[in-house]
Amino acid sequence: MSIGLTKMSSMRRIRNFLPHAALFGMVTLLGACQSSGVYQGVPVNSSAGSSTNIASLTSVIEANPSDANAYSTRGIAYGQAGKLDNAIEDFNRALQLNPQSFQTYANRALVYRRMGQNDLAISDYTRAINIKPDYDVAYVGRGNIYRQQGNFTAALNDFNSVISRDSSDARAFYNRGLIYQAQNQNPRAIEDFATAIGLNPKASAPYIARGISYLAVNDPNAAFSDLSMAVNLDRDSSVAWANRGLALEMLDKPKDARRNFTRAMTLDNSNQIARDGLRRVGGA
Repeated sequence: MSIGLTKMSSMRRIRNFLPHAALFGMVTLLGACQSSGVYQGVPVNSSAGSSTNIASLTSVIEANPSDANAYSTRGIAYGQAGKLDNAIEDFNRALQLNPQSFQTYANRALVYRRMGQNDLAISDYTRAINIKPDYDVAYVGRGNIYRQQGNFTAALNDFNSVISRDSSDARAFYNRGLIYQAQNQNPRAIEDFATAIGLNPKASAPYIARGISYLAVNDPNAAFSDLSMAVNLDRDSSVAWANRGLALEMLDKPKDARRNFTRAMTLDNSNQIARDGLRRVGGA
């Protein structure tokens, strides 16, 4: 089926813009996805971290002062409450009592990540792996830090290690897909995002990521489908709305694109994709 001249002109115009657009979308995505479903790297749960729950756990510790699990559990609650120093203190005590607890190392690593102390987080993930070499949680956590640092070789090694064990961990496929996307290997990225979606179809992050890769390979229909699913799952994702606007612009639907760019700007006034899109389709 042939494409009309108007649509071809629009696609050429967007194609020139796509490398920057996809990169911006991906970089913004990295921050956004960490608060989405299973892609949430540093969980915060106000109910689990409530003062009532912490008080209850404190009572357990007072009754069992040598119980490493009690300290570890309260450390998790402190972390979820945002009381990070208290969390570290409890994890330290738990590890003094049980230095072989790989789960505690991984939980302490999460808190270190939230504190921006990535070197300490990597060290804890590595300790967890040394104790339990098939502990997927630690590989995914460490690999995600490596990925964010741009150390793609080390990150791929960690994600591949998880995937090679026939893992059902959607995060490993999703994060490996982000690396392929950053390397402009979009067909491979699309495959990994598809696997992540199959493992966890209710998370918006892989739909956004796959939509961005579909834009990069000039498949706006597939991109629109994924990004529509993303905004249905997460109505507040400026990244999803902005890239959905790009897909609509490529499909020569400027009015619909404008509405999506406007929505993205309402959610995040710094979204450059939406800002530039509005300049092209009018409205800015």
